[in-house]
Amino acid sequence: MLDNLTNRLSGVIKNLRGQARLSESNIQDALREVRLALLEADVALPVVKEFTTQVKQAALGQEVIGSLTPGQALIGVVHRELTRLMGAHNDALNLTTVPPAVVLMAGLQGTGKTTTSGKLAKLLREQMKKKVLLVSCDIYRPAAIEQLRTLAQQLEIDFFASDLSQKPRDIALAALDFARKHHHDVLIVDTAGRLAIDTAMMEEIQQLHAALKPIETLFVVDAMSGQDAVNTAKAFGEALPLTGIILTKLDGDARGGAALSVHHITGKPIKFVGVSEKLNGLESFHPERMASRILGMGDVLSLIEEAHREVDQAEAEKLAKKFKSGSGFDLNDFKTQIAQMRKMGGMSAMMDKLPAQLSQAAAGAKMDDRIINRTEGIINSMTPKERAHPELIKASRKRRIATGAGVQVMHVNQLLNQFEQMQKMMKMFSKGGMAKAMRSMKGMLPGMR
Repeated sequence: MLDNLTNRLSGVIKNLRGQARLSESNIQDALREVRLALLEADVALPVVKEFTTQVKQAALGQEVIGSLTPGQALIGVVHRELTRLMGAHNDALNLTTVPPAVVLMAGLQGTGKTTTSGKLAKLLREQMKKKVLLVSCDIYRPAAIEQLRTLAQQLEIDFFASDLSQKPRDIALAALDFARKHHHDVLIVDTAGRLAIDTAMMEEIQQLHAALKPIETLFVVDAMSGQDAVNTAKAFGEALPLTGIILTKLDGDARGGAALSVHHITGKPIKFVGVSEKLNGLESFHPERMASRILGMGDVLSLIEEAHREVDQAEAEKLAKKFKSGSGFDLNDFKTQIAQMRKMGGMSAMMDKLPAQLSQAAAGAKMDDRIINRTEGIINSMTPKERAHPELIKASRKRRIATGAGVQVMHVNQLLNQFEQMQKMMKMFSKGGMAKAMRSMKGMLPGMR
């Protein structure tokens, strides 16, 4: 989503190369471009004005010391101000209350509120080991209750049943009573939304808030809604004592200005961001990491944390032993690598967290989730014996595999060539030929040519 902003800001930094220090003149030129970049990203005008003023004050006259260039010095200033603009630090959920801790989800219809409720329940169970109960108080949108029920079943999270004949307040209080009796740690309440803010909706959610006394009232906002996100956030903030914001659809193709505006306008912290449609696609929001991504510096720390959560450590250790020994690596292991990559959101999600230079190099190498999917389909069309002994796959077997996977024989050949290259690389690693092995890596990962 933020690629265009990243590219524009990178261009600003390049223009400062070769200058001895940050002066009023070159800062003014750079900030003009920064202002345009932020406005193009749909950042609210008052936010743009304050941000550029703060950057100018912080950067003006700053000496370029040591090995720093003026561009690098300005990056430091912009990074600090972007971080401050988005909230300075991560604000975790506050669940320190007598159970059940009530989390009230608020927002307009279509922002992903119901799906986010499910994602949050999954995150709380898996990362914080909480027993969670989900309930829907949306009696207006067709199938809203059924949508949350289906999500709860899919996630194996407890769900409190309700129906359209009940009043939202009665549903919420009954769910709270059930949560107390069944020793749930957290009750997540999904509320009704509208296509636009109206008095009836605000009165209803205010009544729910008064009845439930939630410890967290989270405003769910669509990052693709641009300036409207700021206006609705302001309206909800005036009607409810919000404790935080969840920004959804950050993986979309809109300009992303909401991420830079919504905290500044509401004064409330962004606690989570939705980074994919998958049920594990909800991440804690770290302003300093987001600032790094915007400036093309990547977010390797989040990538490492995600790997620790999603990657099967036993499988990783098993694969590492095969790398060390240089033998025993077969197409089953190749398929396992693909599954691990998919758990982390696929190749595109991983590339998004890498620094811009690495990400651009990967794009140049044609890394593509579609190729990864095709590779998995080809391996699935093989027999167990063929996966364990790829050398058995000759012309007739290749034709059968290609037909089963719905691809051409050339695609099967490409996969087998990639696999053969990886086997050779592993043998080089086992013999200590690190430099030679690294030169041979191009084209070995599925989806990279």
